[in-house]
Amino acid sequence: MTDVDRQIARASEALDRSRERYGQVRARGKRKREAEVLKRVGRIAAADAAIIVGALILSAFVPLGVGGALLVMGLLIAATLLLAIFPVAAAPTPQRLAETPLKALPLQTEQWLETQRRALPAPAQTLVDSIGVKLETLSPQLATLDEREPAAAEVRKLVAEQLPELLNGYGRVPEPLRRTERNGITPDQQLVNGLRVIDDEIAQMTAQLAQGDLDLLATRGRYLQIRYQGDGEV
Repeated sequence: MTDVDRQIARASEALDRSRERYGQVRARGKRKREAEVLKRVGRIAAADAAIIVGALILSAFVPLGVGGALLVMGLLIAATLLLAIFPVAAAPTPQRLAETPLKALPLQTEQWLETQRRALPAPAQTLVDSIGVKLETLSPQLATLDEREPAAAEVRKLVAEQLPELLNGYGRVPEPLRRTERNGITPDQQLVNGLRVIDDEIAQMTAQLAQGDLDLLATRGRYLQIRYQGDGEV
């Protein structure tokens, strides 16, 4: 095989990996949208049913008449619109992530990342999507992991502490300065490098949990090191 053939093969492999990751991100986004729609439809149906049942009970004692019927219709319309517009649940925050049970941490972190995504540069958005896919893979494993295990503390530190610290640190940088070099690197590049480290760490944690290597995960001491910057802060 010539050098050209090897380069073509490597490029083809990279393209296949990109397509696979893009397909995973799209599938994940579709599942999330479908779940959101089902939740909204469910709470709208419950609210409308409660209004109708309440109106039927009230009409057994007091005739509602045309005005009452219009009032019930108005309540149904208002409840439907309000529940369709407002979020299903309060958006997660870094403070809430620190208190979230381990088995719910991946989903809560994904939801929080969605609220941060639009403020990030395009390369960082791609990495956030990749982290979301890996968190979804990690979720079933964390559901059976004892909170008291040292391995659980490692996962929580990375996902609930270091990831929010990285994004919050980037968010504190004024927008015009995010593409200005400092010590040979821009805050945008620092963010991308940090997210890539976290993405790799989550992948390794997932593999170790899948293999049952809890001791290795707990003792390896591989905390997120801000090795892509000089002073340790974005």
